[in-house]
Amino acid sequence: MVRATRVLGPLALAMLAGCAGPDATEDALRQSIATSVQREMKPLTGVSPTPVARADQVAPLGIRADILKELESMAGPGSYGGVMPPLDVDLMGASASTVAVGMDRVVASVVKNNLDVRTAQFAPALAREQAVSADAAFDWVLYSDATWNNVDRPSLVPIVGGVPLGVGSEQRQQVDSTLGVRKALTSGGTLTVQQALSYTDLTTNGVSYSPDPSAAMGVSLGIEQPLLRGAGREVSTAQIRLAENAQKSAVVDLRAKLLERLTEARRIYWRLARAQQELLILQRLVDRGVQVRDQLQQRAALDATPAQIADASARVERRRADLLRAQTRLRNTSDALKSLMNDPELTLGGEAIVLSSDPPIDAELSISATESVQSALAGRPEIARALLDSDDAAIRQVVAKNGRLPKLNLNAGTTFSALKDDVGSAYGADADFIDYVVGVTFEVPIGNRGPEAGERAARLDRARAVLKYRETLRRVVLDVKTALQNVRTNYRLIEQTRASRVAAAEVLRTLLVEKETIRGYSVERLDLELSRQESLALAEVDEIAARTDYQISLAELDAATGGTLERLGVSMETPDAKELLNPEALRVEP
Repeated sequence: MVRATRVLGPLALAMLAGCAGPDATEDALRQSIATSVQREMKPLTGVSPTPVARADQVAPLGIRADILKELESMAGPGSYGGVMPPLDVDLMGASASTVAVGMDRVVASVVKNNLDVRTAQFAPALAREQAVSADAAFDWVLYSDATWNNVDRPSLVPIVGGVPLGVGSEQRQQVDSTLGVRKALTSGGTLTVQQALSYTDLTTNGVSYSPDPSAAMGVSLGIEQPLLRGAGREVSTAQIRLAENAQKSAVVDLRAKLLERLTEARRIYWRLARAQQELLILQRLVDRGVQVRDQLQQRAALDATPAQIADASARVERRRADLLRAQTRLRNTSDALKSLMNDPELTLGGEAIVLSSDPPIDAELSISATESVQSALAGRPEIARALLDSDDAAIRQVVAKNGRLPKLNLNAGTTFSALKDDVGSAYGADADFIDYVVGVTFEVPIGNRGPEAGERAARLDRARAVLKYRETLRRVVLDVKTALQNVRTNYRLIEQTRASRVAAAEVLRTLLVEKETIRGYSVERLDLELSRQESLALAEVDEIAARTDYQISLAELDAATGGTLERLGVSMETPDAKELLNPEALRVEP
């Protein structure tokens, strides 16, 4: 079996091995996990990487090399040379300003400044503190109390045979103090070590004691240990394990948020590149349309009717309207990218337009469905989260299963006592008086319906978690296959749309050559020229769409396999509470 099955299968089974003692349901759950991974990976076993190939679609057009060079200068990405896209005035009515940004800067800014990512960074730190808090339940606890009593009360005096026994009042002062430590044990019990001191000064008339005043000191050692319900390390540390899983889940969520935002930034960046190119295409289309319209107007005295001139003017104005929409689309896309970047030098409130400086490159690649699915199973946050959910369900099932047991607790302790006439002597006295106590307590609900229902609910929750994992696994495989199909299709479309654009340019070039050669042209030929211009512009738009869609599909493939961070060279940081609460980290740059 392939690597993902060897690694992911045992990991999933280990996370689900929470119940103490196997049963048929547990075996079925484990087998379900193993079978799910093996079933999805089996068809891909032994499949070698496949190069994404595309055939040359321009050569079959039969266009000479010198003419092809001319066509490339007429239209296509290389024909615009460094020309800036035409931009409308900003919201302040001022001329538009631009800032060229590369993908590296976009990635670095999203990682450092994106507010969603920065917000997600708090979750691991918060979960880490909660895990420490859960583990602190087993820390030693120091406790103490002290009371002072001044007693002055009347009391009944029994008379036996006419003789009073006792006195009619009680006067004394008493100071009681307790100092001790206790610790919760991972076995489920509690260990207590305690010192008690009582100092008494009796002032009741007619009554005397020895010693008076007196100091009574006692040191106790006690333990309370569950023997059935609540016993065992798995039960006592369940909250710690759940808290640790919550911390891991928070890190997984941070990775998911970073993947999501980086993928979104890459999509928007290439849409921005497409919007820039579309502006250049539409501006050229407007310029060509104006030239033809002017030629039609010049023929008004010959053969051009007012309707034909109006039709040409309408087509030019429609092109200008498309150009205006494209300018707005570019601004909106620029603002969307600035919002994701949250760069202090490119504020969202500013009117500077972000332009992409990296061209869409159609580099050839080989794709491997096997390696892509393996990477997805190892790197997708959804898989890790589903496994953690399964582990949480297994932990809760262990606790619920233990909760079905009767309560049987052992209590044992011993006390060393001394009584002297002062505190110092009490502390220095030999422990000649020793008490021992041993006892058990037993408790069980009649019928035990509540714990039984809780245990069944935990088993149901665990079975549901396994099914959710299986569904997540299938969804991840589907995402990978869809992304691979899109990469292959968009790579092929680049050549296909280029051929379409070259053919459309050749049609327009031929028409222009005939017009220059014949030195005469009819209204119908000018109308045909307008149509050919529009066909060429559409072909150019299709080509730049294919190029940028290919880049977007590569970004989505990285997201589907969970390899975005590795592809971009990003290392994910999980700052601790001290770093996040640093005033410098919370400061907003003006």
